[in-house]
Amino acid sequence: MGTRGAVATSQPLAATAGMEMLLAGGNAVDAAVAMAIALTVVEPTSNGIGSDAFALVWDGALHGLNASGKSPQALPLTAFAGMEQVPEYGWSPVTVSGAISGWRSLSDRWGKLPFERLFEPAIRFAEAGYPVSPETARAWKRAESAFLPLPGKVFEPFKSVFFVGDRAPRAGEIWRSPAHATTLRELMETGGDSFYTGKLAERIAQFAADTAGFLTQEDYATHQAEWVKPISTDYRGLTVWELPPNGQGIAALMALNILEGFDLTTYPRDSIESFHLQIEAMKLAFADAYRNVADPRFMEVSVEQLLDKRYAGDRRTLISDAALPLAQPGLPKGGTVYLVAADGELMVSLIQSNYEGFGSGVLVPGTGIALHNRGAGFVLSPRHPNQYAPGKRPFHTIIPGFLTRDGQPLGPFGVMGAPMQPQGHLQMVVNMVDYGMNPQAALDAPRWRFIENNTVFLEQAVPRFVGNGLADRGHAIQVKSGGEFFGKGQMILRHGDALVAASEPRADGQAIAL
Repeated sequence: MGTRGAVATSQPLAATAGMEMLLAGGNAVDAAVAMAIALTVVEPTSNGIGSDAFALVWDGALHGLNASGKSPQALPLTAFAGMEQVPEYGWSPVTVSGAISGWRSLSDRWGKLPFERLFEPAIRFAEAGYPVSPETARAWKRAESAFLPLPGKVFEPFKSVFFVGDRAPRAGEIWRSPAHATTLRELMETGGDSFYTGKLAERIAQFAADTAGFLTQEDYATHQAEWVKPISTDYRGLTVWELPPNGQGIAALMALNILEGFDLTTYPRDSIESFHLQIEAMKLAFADAYRNVADPRFMEVSVEQLLDKRYAGDRRTLISDAALPLAQPGLPKGGTVYLVAADGELMVSLIQSNYEGFGSGVLVPGTGIALHNRGAGFVLSPRHPNQYAPGKRPFHTIIPGFLTRDGQPLGPFGVMGAPMQPQGHLQMVVNMVDYGMNPQAALDAPRWRFIENNTVFLEQAVPRFVGNGLADRGHAIQVKSGGEFFGKGQMILRHGDALVAASEPRADGQAIAL
């Protein structure tokens, strides 16, 4: 707890980068952007310079930023002929990376410190090196089996940077990347412009041309981060905010609308009934999200229709005591970092990601820029609103959240983990509103995760009788240990004059307040 400012994210060194900005006279936006930049170095298993990003910022009103990029203009749909889905690796799933445009947009609008100052901790970590933290080391080790076997010239630069000696670094081992530092200095000196209209854009496009890629300098030059109007729903007096499509945040809001018709307080938090109702509401919301959410220019159903409480009431009637069978939704995967920052005037919810772990496996030689594979979020089904098309934003899994009550800010919150994200948002809200938990307890509490059809993962700490009871209702239960299945979250909420910051134990995270 603190009064002047607070930060929280999934890696302690990145959290210290944010606090460094606050102590230097910066504000919450300065802290958030510095953390985002540092995370590209100290948690490269989940994000990088080639990420996309989204943010919510409170400055007396709530503002949304969509810094996701579009698919290449030179990659036609016919390139996927005979495929059932967009490949995860190589150039095919690479869309324009938007994170840097997001950092610059946030800094230009609210930052107190010079934009260049925000790069200093990340450059320090990249040049001097840092000890790899335990959860990051585990994720890096898991990535060996996916990335080391990838054949071809296009993947060699990536493997030479992240898998020196054909292995992942171990926990506590010092890892450094001079190429990252060089690129960060280039971004610092050009205000990020080099990535879209300068030398770095030219190098990305040239590597694409040399290795059968599709992105061009024009794709980068025409990219812009977009200010968007946040969307919300009221849940028992609490207003929950998300960003609009192309992200999946609307799924959390739809599930809360459905759940609002049940009085969860009549059941204990760790009960068969409470878990069942939450899971079923989430299944119905996902069914709608995966069918309808896309780049908003291509959606056939409006956000207002999906968030209509009368529609939620109709969907609620489908829930019974038995698990509801549903067609299998798409299953986007994920590697994401989330961070929160707050001071006396600003509050920031920011998320960025390379999507599937390290991303596409494509790294521009000599730059440390690992490009994300967000295009794998497209579908190839004809006439689907999220069907792949050139110059289009894909369905996005990463979603920052924010809470208000009676028009006043409570604060930012989020949970990483691809389809776990709206499920995590739902569980955080239920934990706090229906069960009276404080931010740290809400994050720490054992979780469930809907996977597909009737398959549900339960965290090992969920009482056994809950799992047995859910199985009796038709849920296909699998008990899992390990934080990678259940997301990693952070939160900062106002409590009177205090800021309460929390970061959960499923990550290496750190919450700091002053």
